[in-house]
Amino acid sequence: MLTFAAAVFFLIITPGPGVLSTAGVGASFGRGTGLRYVLGLFLGTNLVAAAVVSGLAALVLAEPQLRTVLFAISFAYLVYLAFRIAFAGSKLAFIERATPPGVSGGILLQIMNPKAYAVNTALYTGFGFMPANYWVEMLAKFLIMNAIWIPIHLLWLWVGIKVHQLYLSPRTHSIINKAMAVSMLLVVLLAGSELL
Repeated sequence: MLTFAAAVFFLIITPGPGVLSTAGVGASFGRGTGLRYVLGLFLGTNLVAAAVVSGLAALVLAEPQLRTVLFAISFAYLVYLAFRIAFAGSKLAFIERATPPGVSGGILLQIMNPKAYAVNTALYTGFGFMPANYWVEMLAKFLIMNAIWIPIHLLWLWVGIKVHQLYLSPRTHSIINKAMAVSMLLVVLLAGSELL
C-alpha cells in the first residue's frame, strides 16, 4: 500500500496538463476560479479512474482506429492549450481566455488528457495489495489517490497564484509560459506513446 501511495505521489506531482493548467488558472484568474477548475479536474480524474477500473477505457481503447482518433482529438486540444500558454503575452497567464474556465473546463481537460489515462491505468492495474478482494482494493486505491491528488493540485494552484504576485518582467513571463507549454506537450507525447 505504501508503494502505491508513493507511486501516486510521484506520478501526480510531476508536471502534466492537469497541474500545469491548475497553476495557470490560479495565475490568471485567482483563487475562486482556480478552486472551481480544480473541482472539475477532480471530477474528471475520477471519471477517468472509473472508466479504467470498470474496463470501459480498455474496451474503447482496444479498437486501434478509435484509439488513434481519440488520441488525435486529445492531442489537438492539448496542443491548443499549450499554444495558449506559450503565447499568453507578457502577463503570466498560462491560459488566457475571455471567460475563466470552470468546473466543466476541468472535467473536459481530464477526459481529453492522455496522461490521466496512462497514470490511472498504471496505478489501478498495478501495485496490487489485496489480490483476494479486487473491489476493496479499488476502493482503497480511490481513497488513497484522492487523499494525495487533492493537496497536490491545491499546492499547484497556490504556486500559480504566488507566481502571479511576483510581478516578473515581461521577458521572464514569456520564458516561463513557453517552458510550461513545451513541458505540457512533452508530457502529452510521452503519455500518448503509452496509449498508442
